[in-house]
Amino acid sequence: MEMLHGIAGQLAAHWPVWLVTIALVVAAVIDGWALKVPNWLTYPLIASGWLYSTLAFGWEGLGWSLLGTAVGLALLLPAYAIGGMGAGDVKLLAGVGAWVYMTDTLYAFGISAVVGAILAVLMVVYRRAWWHHWFQMRAILNEILTIRDPQQLSAIAAERKPSMLLLPYGIPIAIGTIAYFAFAGMLV
Repeated sequence: MEMLHGIAGQLAAHWPVWLVTIALVVAAVIDGWALKVPNWLTYPLIASGWLYSTLAFGWEGLGWSLLGTAVGLALLLPAYAIGGMGAGDVKLLAGVGAWVYMTDTLYAFGISAVVGAILAVLMVVYRRAWWHHWFQMRAILNEILTIRDPQQLSAIAAERKPSMLLLPYGIPIAIGTIAYFAFAGMLV
């Protein structure tokens, strides 16, 4: 019984990270199902992170929360700007940043990027479409290096989208962030 009380105490002490974890799981399920992370999840995640940080740590906490949000946005906004990612994925990482601040958001993003790359390769291999996606990837990289206009790149990406194998990036964000939380001891 004492052990159960200790676990409950640990969970209570880490409730902000558990709240973010639950939001990430919900986002991953919805993104996997509908290929979209909804605003009704991302905006409250961001706003509640700001509110919690302000109430718990004052203006300094709000500043750290805003910085974490900005980092979350900045890390994925370039991919969104050229049509390589949905806005919901960007706002989801911003929501993570609102709650766990800059450094943890950077680490979570790094792990999420590795998870995303692994999942993308597995999806391509599973569908046996390696060469199709290899040529698309080379074309995309060439366009990024030569065109450099985000609006034009976004338009090209929109035209290409029906032939692309889409990765619901909320899933790698959830897996990578939760893995980071577990590794860093933030869940217990």
